[in-house]
Amino acid sequence: MLVKPELVTKIKDYFDLNIYETKVWLALLSKGIASAGDIAKLSRVPRSRTYDVLETLEKKGFAIEKLGKPIMYMGVKPKGILERLKSSVRKDAEEKLNFLTNIRETEEFATLEDMYNKSTEPVKKEETPLSLKGRAVISNYIREILAKANKEVIICNDAEDLKSKLKPFKGTIDLLKESGIKVKMALSGNTETINELSKVLGIKIKQVDVNAKFFIIDRREILFYLSKDEEDENAIWISSEFFSRAFSDLFDLSVKL
Repeated sequence: MLVKPELVTKIKDYFDLNIYETKVWLALLSKGIASAGDIAKLSRVPRSRTYDVLETLEKKGFAIEKLGKPIMYMGVKPKGILERLKSSVRKDAEEKLNFLTNIRETEEFATLEDMYNKSTEPVKKEETPLSLKGRAVISNYIREILAKANKEVIICNDAEDLKSKLKPFKGTIDLLKESGIKVKMALSGNTETINELSKVLGIKIKQVDVNAKFFIIDRREILFYLSKDEEDENAIWISSEFFSRAFSDLFDLSVKL
């Protein structure tokens, strides 16, 4: 069986198998039903290892042993395996989420909160600019500061970037609108994408030719990105009315041009 190394590598990574397991499973799928000896020849996996690999694949649900003499093996349909793995990941994620949610009710978590609130040198956020690194960290912090807005939120971003984060971001925007908070948004990028986002979010969006990403809350605090590299996102958060108002004025000027 001639299988491209690229396929073996990708299937190995997709299904979290090792090289021998991948080769044996591919051999089973191509053959339909075969003995361990046939699989060893077809997969080019050492015969002494083939039995162990088949046993492992059975336990993982990738192969089925057909009783009889000689013992034969069948490969399990890929679609069925994929659905089972998706279900397993979903279940694990739900269990992990429930576990993390319940942590908040524990005595240990209350102790952590108390330690933070009563620290000997409490952090005054308004005096401490923050350096944020990583897409997840920055996105979570954006949602946190947007949730604290009282009057106005100004957003300047790239249309495609915003579209990639649309699902969680829409919920935040909806909450802002329901609270009567004014949302001003300007996006650079494709006109069609911007119009699509405007309809989905239910707000008027100004198209601008500005290569920048920032969020301003009540003209008092600002989070701005230092780069547009999605693989290595970095941002700075500052609580400064002077600095935030300066950025807000420049934003107002740019959307009027």
